[in-house]
Amino acid sequence: MSEEIAPTVDAPPALDAEPGLTAARAGDAAAFDRLVEPLRRELHAHCYRMLGSTHDADDALQDALVRAWRGLARFEGRSSLRRWLYTVATNCCLDAVDRRGRRALPIDLGPSSDHAVHGDTPLTDVAWLGPYPDAEPAGSPEASYERREAVELAFVAALQHLPGNQRAALLLFDVLGFSAAEIATMMATSTASVNSALQRARRLVADRVPTRTQQQTLRGLDDARLREIVDGFTNALEQGDADALVALLTEDVTWSMPPLPRWYRGLAAVTDFAVTVPLGSCGAWRHRPTSANGQPAVAGYLRDDGTGEYLPWSIDVLTLRDGRIAEITSFIGAEHFALLGLPAALP
Repeated sequence: MSEEIAPTVDAPPALDAEPGLTAARAGDAAAFDRLVEPLRRELHAHCYRMLGSTHDADDALQDALVRAWRGLARFEGRSSLRRWLYTVATNCCLDAVDRRGRRALPIDLGPSSDHAVHGDTPLTDVAWLGPYPDAEPAGSPEASYERREAVELAFVAALQHLPGNQRAALLLFDVLGFSAAEIATMMATSTASVNSALQRARRLVADRVPTRTQQQTLRGLDDARLREIVDGFTNALEQGDADALVALLTEDVTWSMPPLPRWYRGLAAVTDFAVTVPLGSCGAWRHRPTSANGQPAVAGYLRDDGTGEYLPWSIDVLTLRDGRIAEITSFIGAEHFALLGLPAALP
């Protein structure tokens, strides 16, 4: 048996002897809802990390809660209710992974393009990674940072390259703080298998995720500089100012736009794309600052020439490094706006 790896995040206290559990086990649906409600948000975030899609997370959590309700009478309380619910949710996610495969970003599909591609066609046969809405987690600031780090784009994208069992083991251990022995019980396997899965998962994730997280980067920026970056990005797009945009970018910046397959790397390619498409042929923009995946983001609305309204186009999630924008991930689609609580149009 391999040596058990120490968790990087302390496990929250167990929820044994939860008030209302007896009533819920006896068939009181309202009591069950009250038991689940404090855990709903973290369970949903877990499903998103596993599946890379808020909509898939919605479905998986709904499936998990139905399974939990139907099986609650068999819950004997030998573990915490929280651990039992995570067991059910993880198994629902593993079933979904088997059915649907992994979520992707354009960078996963092929090399970057050197010049702007006109008429790039959305790929509808690819399951694309999607953004995740931010919410203020309960608990200490340290817990807030840790939970936001666990939904950052680079981390969730890296998870999609893991087999389902490795993905689950890494999240249950490193993010949620369950022990290897607990995870072995939850996943009906051995502790040695869990430790082996953890070691393989950590190696792959380490190769794909920057050492410095976005939360660490954001904490190193003062609020004024962060506003300057976000406002500068929106103003450059709205005013068609390529020089102002370029001044905000790192030399190795990338720009991708799922569900469009093309993506761009480096100042020359990104500038050519920006001048040709968003600053050139798209039309008039308006923007709203927002956030997604624990990162600064900008909601872009394009003017409809017929009505004069500005309609939802893309959520631009910004990844920062050294006070500049290192990655722009533009999630195209009006469905993302409702997800983030943004208006359906601007006047």
